[in-house]
Amino acid sequence: MNPDKLRRQIGQLFIIGFPGDRPPAPFLSFITEERIGGIILFADNCVTHQAARQTIELVKARLHNHVPFIAIDQEGGRVCRLKEVPVEYRAASDYGKGERIERFVEEYSRAAMYMEALGINLNLAPVADIFLDPTNTCLAGRCFSQSPDVVARFVEASVTVSRSHGLLSCLKHFPGLGAAVNDPHHQTAVADYDEFVWQQRERIPFAAGIAAGADLLMTTHVMVPAIDHRLVTGSEKIISQMIRGTLAFDGPIITDDLSMSGAAALGDIGERTVAAFNAGHDLLLFGQDFETAFRAYDFFVDAVRRGEIDHRHLQASLDRVSGIKFKLGRTVIQ
Repeated sequence: MNPDKLRRQIGQLFIIGFPGDRPPAPFLSFITEERIGGIILFADNCVTHQAARQTIELVKARLHNHVPFIAIDQEGGRVCRLKEVPVEYRAASDYGKGERIERFVEEYSRAAMYMEALGINLNLAPVADIFLDPTNTCLAGRCFSQSPDVVARFVEASVTVSRSHGLLSCLKHFPGLGAAVNDPHHQTAVADYDEFVWQQRERIPFAAGIAAGADLLMTTHVMVPAIDHRLVTGSEKIISQMIRGTLAFDGPIITDDLSMSGAAALGDIGERTVAAFNAGHDLLLFGQDFETAFRAYDFFVDAVRRGEIDHRHLQASLDRVSGIKFKLGRTVIQ
């Protein structure tokens, strides 16, 4: 395989962010030269709606030969990167009380329509976690309910609304973070359910979202020792048996931010990236420390050249990314 062509293709597997209200020059140069698959927007990238629009237009102009993912976490409530009407809407927990699905559909529809008009094409939502532990501050307000069936109905509605307004949707945080202790942003989360409990509980919202047509699925940095001794981010068993097997999901699987402290068990940033990909992920997500993402990318490319990445898996992931981007209007892997 031609090394230059390989580098150009590998970039499609990365989604990265940047700090501030304007993309720095090194960031723009990197995503252009390496044909990076997409960007993720955070609150300080969206201080005004106009600033977000300008960034999106600039990134799309730089990546004019293919369609980049323009991703955002617009879950509702405190996790709304874009603020104010018409794009900010209530927390998932607010809708879940009283099962106000009609209100959720109305308000999220308005937000989704506006996001698509800004140029966003991937909302990293809905949260399919079940709020099982009231001390779980990471998920406070972000879950629709303590009931798997209620969460499932809202997840299905969210996926349907996203699709109807031209947004890709992403179920998170697999295999389920609601029963976990610790916030993966700061340390590895740990959950004590086994596969039987998972089948009866955590699986239900994810299965509903997949049945509704969810486009992507996100894992997170959690240990579930009763299922596998490895961190979920590096667990081939969980990804191949539970996501690809039990749930029969064949869309792209994306990591949570690999620069989070919760992923430390997998090694340094380069080692995390290779381990996550080899476990079965297709897309590799990085937050606002783009220099860390640059190092991870270089390590990954070298790992491919050293034969540490299976080329069949690489091609399958590139095909999944190309397939999902085809929904956005153009094939991209060249």
